[in-house]
Amino acid sequence: MKERGIAAPGVLHREPTLFEISRPGREGVMPSNIGLELIDPQSALDPEELRKDIPGMPELSEQEVVRHYTRLSRLNYGLDHGFYPLGSCTMKYNPKLNEDVSRLPGFAWAHPMADPSLVPGILEIQGRLGDALCEITGMDAATLQPSAGAHGELTGLMMIRAHHEKRGDQARKRVLIPTSAHGTNPASCALIGFSVTEVATDPDGNTDLEDLKKKLGPDVAALMITNPNTLGLFDVNIVEICRMMHEAGAQVYADGANTNAVMGKAKFGAMGVDLMHINLHKTFTQPHGGGGPGAGPVVCKRHLADFLPSPVVVRQGRSYEYDHNRPDSIGKVRSFQGSFNVFSRSLTYILTMGASGLTEASEMAVLNANYILARLRGSYHLPYDRRCMHECVFSDQHLEPHGVKTLDVAKSLMDYGFHPPTVYFPLIVKGAMMIEPTETESKETLDRFCDAMIDIAERAKTDPESLLRAPEFTVVGRLDETRAARQPVLCFKD
Repeated sequence: MKERGIAAPGVLHREPTLFEISRPGREGVMPSNIGLELIDPQSALDPEELRKDIPGMPELSEQEVVRHYTRLSRLNYGLDHGFYPLGSCTMKYNPKLNEDVSRLPGFAWAHPMADPSLVPGILEIQGRLGDALCEITGMDAATLQPSAGAHGELTGLMMIRAHHEKRGDQARKRVLIPTSAHGTNPASCALIGFSVTEVATDPDGNTDLEDLKKKLGPDVAALMITNPNTLGLFDVNIVEICRMMHEAGAQVYADGANTNAVMGKAKFGAMGVDLMHINLHKTFTQPHGGGGPGAGPVVCKRHLADFLPSPVVVRQGRSYEYDHNRPDSIGKVRSFQGSFNVFSRSLTYILTMGASGLTEASEMAVLNANYILARLRGSYHLPYDRRCMHECVFSDQHLEPHGVKTLDVAKSLMDYGFHPPTVYFPLIVKGAMMIEPTETESKETLDRFCDAMIDIAERAKTDPESLLRAPEFTVVGRLDETRAARQPVLCFKD
């Protein structure tokens, strides 16, 4: 790791580590006599089994520990800090109201093993969220059990397999996946024993219908399509694709990770899609990252509802209950019914936005992406020059003659105070830069970002070496990413 000194304006100096400021005998002291009954561990354990000291640990005051972790938190980049243009990830702002609701004592402290009769409000939130997702997507039934988008994919494929097996059609073991689909789709197929056949993308960024026709057969179980796709484009062939698949006896699975571009504008069920998952952490403002919790609900048409994971939350009169009597269910796909805190946040977002608000969110997401596309069109290569949806994809083709690549653009953006966009994805675009502004960013923010991107493109022509050194005004300089992955330094001492 390259250490940073106070060498130039804007460069943060390297703070000492906890080990460097450690001094023997220094400690954070808990006041005695504060009315607490403290358990002496030595009264419960054999003294011979206790450590006399803790070797290798720093000795610090409470203030030093607090300052250390506060300093680290300020170095972390997040949506509350600035623009986060990761394409395909929909890193949009999460309203704080959602957080307040999720922390209400009745929600935050509800026990997952409580008898359903004691938590009717919990069931109602699950039921109303499932109903809302069905309405938004044009589907008939839902499960909230899957823990993430990829888990939703696995669940949906298991339902498709069960559907074919009940019809006595066990030969269907192949899934068609367009090259413009999300990368987790093939992995989900492999997990349950399906083989994968790639379907080409045509010159306009749509699924190639001729190639799809060639690859259809009696052994095809489903097609997994991402729409809008990873090129940020709406596949205009979707209705015809669904017709072709259904005539061949196969199902259509939609990767709903990009629902943020179409909610309130188009319904997947009306297009002919049979089932799909939805990423609540993308479209419906459940926070990203941190290893979870997450949620990837699956919604489906009526002919697949019997195969949903059991139990399913169903409406009974004015209330909701768990329906365990589902003999064709694929069974539970996780413990309990999912991460409830996720559900309360997402339903709060849907209710506060309303139908018109969700529609406007989609419209603004598409408008913002097309604004970026229009501003950067002359500076960066545009592999598919057509109106995009919620994200736009450029490449480094115009920069390569100057020795500058996509990674150099990403690293340079950090010196301008922006998080880099998604790079080198989708794989079908060489040197891809995928930018998703979401609906929550202002024109002023987008202009600052575009100005930085344009300035980088100009520097590629006039001073390419400066881009190859970037970032220069961050706490950590450019890392050897290959070595960092293969030989990570995981502790302070060598």
